[in-house]
Amino acid sequence: MTAQEFFKNDRFATNAGVELIEIKEGYSKARLVITAEHLNAGGRTQGGAIFTLADLALAAAANSHGSLAFSLSSNITFLRASGPGDTLYAEARERYIGRSTGCYQIDITNQNGDLIATFESSVFRKDQKVPFTL
Repeated sequence: MTAQEFFKNDRFATNAGVELIEIKEGYSKARLVITAEHLNAGGRTQGGAIFTLADLALAAAANSHGSLAFSLSSNITFLRASGPGDTLYAEARERYIGRSTGCYQIDITNQNGDLIATFESSVFRKDQKVPFTL
């Protein structure tokens, strides 16, 4: 099984429209095309949609080493609004990897490269192999 196939089992992110477009060790990139279903009452992208995009990018990068990893803590800072017709990208980069923990920085940008949000997360790696290869 490939990593792409494995993460399609993340039904919430898949149903939200999040697509993983690149995965390598300690790194991933995901995309979300913003539609009316992603909007809040103010007509802007709902924060939960942006969090979901960043969270799937985190999962792919953190699990890329072959051990099952789960988020311990995540923090998002929203910097700029987005809305219908925008395409958002989340790029996850590993900042630290220890024996059982890791730290990741995820930048969320739009199709113009404008920074929309930043997302930081720490993860815990279980002593369990993931069922995919890169």
